[in-house]
Amino acid sequence: MAGHSKFKNIMYRKGAQDKKRASLFSKLSKEITVAAKLGAPDPDQNARLRSAIQLAKASSFPKENIDRAIKKSLDKDTVNYDQMRYEGFGPNGTSIIVEALTDNRNRTASNVRSAFQKFGGSMGETGSVSHAFNHYGFVRYSKDVTSEEDFFNFSIEGGAEDCFIEEDTYEAVSTPETLSNLYNYLDKKFGEPVSSGFQWKPVTYVAIEGDKLKSLINLLNELDNDEDVQQVFSNFEASDEELAKFA
Repeated sequence: MAGHSKFKNIMYRKGAQDKKRASLFSKLSKEITVAAKLGAPDPDQNARLRSAIQLAKASSFPKENIDRAIKKSLDKDTVNYDQMRYEGFGPNGTSIIVEALTDNRNRTASNVRSAFQKFGGSMGETGSVSHAFNHYGFVRYSKDVTSEEDFFNFSIEGGAEDCFIEEDTYEAVSTPETLSNLYNYLDKKFGEPVSSGFQWKPVTYVAIEGDKLKSLINLLNELDNDEDVQQVFSNFEASDEELAKFA
């Protein structure tokens, strides 16, 4: 009926408990402002903004800060951030996509390149690894909302291209352009989802373990800790036992 994704390895993002709160909040604020500036300041009409607000709420980002970040998008003096995507290769031939928002392209490119080199990776040209990923929009619900069959059928009716069944959640996926329509359709049936947004999902995975996995984890951490980096995606696959060593 539906595929089984390996989501925990698709997007490597440290939780709030592993980050300095100020750094996390800075990234959330930046994403909200940029999302509101690029689209409508109304989350009901802007899938990216709605996703950013959901993530902010899940990270205990104060409501007044969310409102302030949205209002900031209307300020003509607000710093303009460029959306950048960097691609490269990590240990054992793993592929990595880095999404960033920056007001200084040279600084960010230099930092990302340095991180790759530091942990045995290398930067690639645009398109060097993204061809091995699918870019999609997703809407994720807790499994207690309905049965697998009901969720799958209703999602497909709403325009989803596929659904993935995780241990505790359902994930309906669509093209980035149709995410808003899918979100609204599912929201009317099941209420507000656990999360939504945009992802890069690998077509194939690369198994990695031991010292190479350690280097990869360090590389992903280094990238994720950069103030300009918003999200990091990789196609690595590792066992729970191996990952637990670096928790």
